[in-house]
Amino acid sequence: MDIETVEVGGTIRLGQFLKFAGLADSGAHAHELIAEGDVQVDGRVETRRGRQLHGGEVVTLADGRAVRTVRVG
Repeated sequence: MDIETVEVGGTIRLGQFLKFAGLADSGAHAHELIAEGDVQVDGRVETRRGRQLHGGEVVTLADGRAVRTVRVG
């Protein structure tokens, strides 16, 4: 399976990354997705919106509508 890589050029917070990668429509939507346990980082549910991503992490969103997986570049 090919995983899309989203280049961010440094560190980014999880909530910001969800918006930047098009996985969330807004910061509030990102917060909601994370709070509901719909977001995984490297296969583990992540509930911290401020989690720092440095590159190479695999972020998966499974919100009931679809499952999308992207790698932080």
